[in-house]
Amino acid sequence: MEYSEARAIIEALIFASPGPLSPKRVGEILDLDSRTIESIIRDIKDKYHRDKSGIQIVFVAGGYEMTTRSEYADYVAKLNVGVRQTLSRPALETLAIIAYRQPVTRPELEKIRGVRVDSVLNTLMERRLVRVSGRKKAPGRPALYSTTSGFLRWFGLASLEELPPLAQDFDSLGF
Repeated sequence: MEYSEARAIIEALIFASPGPLSPKRVGEILDLDSRTIESIIRDIKDKYHRDKSGIQIVFVAGGYEMTTRSEYADYVAKLNVGVRQTLSRPALETLAIIAYRQPVTRPELEKIRGVRVDSVLNTLMERRLVRVSGRKKAPGRPALYSTTSGFLRWFGLASLEELPPLAQDFDSLGF
């Protein structure tokens, strides 16, 4: 396969993928090594940058995804395409606790927040930002909750290591 053909196919795969496309998956589809794939993706990204395109390719949640550039967000928002629902403050607080403490149980979440989290936790799971990742080896074997790749996509993170450090005043809240 010629380089230009592989480049066009990879660009099409990233465009058509319903979620972040991992280099491993591209390799499986095209039977190419990871170095070649990464090099081709860098070339595609550079082309969009050089051409000052409204589109970019970003690495989020373990894969590559085609997105619009943030500087054009106000214009894209006028389309009302893919309107993203916001999260309530309680949902964001609960999500932050899960992100920084995962895996965490419902009782642990409720102890930190000081309120019941049933409804908020259900919302986060419905939006696929949080999932049950196992069971704690404790009486009753409570479910353990962790963030998902959807969480990474929602916040534009490649991995959990990109989470900002916690401010010191959060330490007193049990984070």
